[in-house]
Amino acid sequence: MYRDVVEEHWRASEAGDTEAEHAMYAGDAILDYPQSGERFRGRAAIAAQRGGHPANRHFTVLRISGSGDLWVSECIIRYDGKPSYSVSVMEFAHGQVVHETQYFGDPFEAPASRAALAERMPSRGRE
Repeated sequence: MYRDVVEEHWRASEAGDTEAEHAMYAGDAILDYPQSGERFRGRAAIAAQRGGHPANRHFTVLRISGSGDLWVSECIIRYDGKPSYSVSVMEFAHGQVVHETQYFGDPFEAPASRAALAERMPSRGRE
C-alpha cells in the first residue's frame, strides 16, 4: 500500500519537487538523524531543513522494502557528486509518515587485513 508513496517521495526528491517530496509527511511528523543527534518536528521543519541544503543532491534508490506501516529505503545520496549511503526507516499512520529515522554512512576503503575474507560487492553506484 505504501510502496507507491515511498517511491513517489524519492522521485520528487530527485526532481527537486519539494512540495511533492514532503506531501507524505503528517503535519506533526518527526524526522530523526541519529548521527548528528538532530530531531525535526513537523512537515514544515522537515521541508525547510532539506530545502536549505547548499549541496547539489541526487538520489539513487537501491531498494525499498516493507509491509504494513513500516517501510525501509536503501539509497545513495550524492552531495555535489560525493556519495553517501542512506537508510531511511519510515513509519506510517493514517496514510502519512509520522516518524522517519534516516541513517547516513560515507563509503570507506576496506582494510587490507580482510582482503582474503571478502569479495567486492557490485558497484551499487559507488563510482
